[in-house]
Amino acid sequence: METLSTRVTTAVVGFAILSLIVWAGGWAMVPALLIITAFALYEYVRMLDRNDIDVRRVSLGVFGAALIVASLPLWGQVPWLGGSWREVVLSVALGYLLVMEVINPGERPLERIVYSMFGLLYIPWLLGYFLMLRYLPDADQGLLYFALPLLATFAADIGGFFAGHYFGRRKLAPEVSPGKTVEGAVGGLVLSFLVVLVMTQLAHIWTPGTAFLYSLLVASASQLGDLAESLIKRALHTKDSGSALPGHGGYLDRLDSLLFAVPATYLFLTISLPHP
Repeated sequence: METLSTRVTTAVVGFAILSLIVWAGGWAMVPALLIITAFALYEYVRMLDRNDIDVRRVSLGVFGAALIVASLPLWGQVPWLGGSWREVVLSVALGYLLVMEVINPGERPLERIVYSMFGLLYIPWLLGYFLMLRYLPDADQGLLYFALPLLATFAADIGGFFAGHYFGRRKLAPEVSPGKTVEGAVGGLVLSFLVVLVMTQLAHIWTPGTAFLYSLLVASASQLGDLAESLIKRALHTKDSGSALPGHGGYLDRLDSLLFAVPATYLFLTISLPHP
């Protein structure tokens, strides 16, 4: 019970702080995301170090920060390419890493490129969607839409925990995360749907059917994010990504669900919202 109390307290405090930052908008979100990116990349590199896997650390930091800044919607698209500045930064990062390995390959150059690029894609690339969602389609509606994955993921986490604790029998992915159960996943989906349904009906934005489809997507994305991080930790022989957050481990342990739920929400809205 003490562990559960610590976990819930950390989650509530973290949720409140994140909500305030999101409400404040880009001027608060950019530095916050840069800090989170730095801590999350640090945890990622430490896990790799324990397994004698090398990456371009300075490059990770520089290009990680550039990806966050490039995610600000105010930049728009690259005029001469038609794509986003995020894609430009990612392409330059890949090119730079390739050139650096050609100049100074050292041991296992391909491994260094792969793990460096994965770190950029898994952490700052996905965190960049937080900024993009906050202003989709504008600052006012973006605030409402950002609240959806926050509350839905929070509800899925709580519903999954209690449903799994009291009714869990069948393992969801025993080789990756032995504690996850099918009953817990269903409980998370049910509570997530109820929260999304109440929010969308109060805001008069979606039908119950659309709310259910979104809940199914975001609950699945939340579970996938959790399992993906468990897979990474299992592959790197690590129990927790860090110890910065009491009851949760590290930043990656707390953000794993949102890293998938927020991009899934952005893509869902991009497809479903009317285009001018």
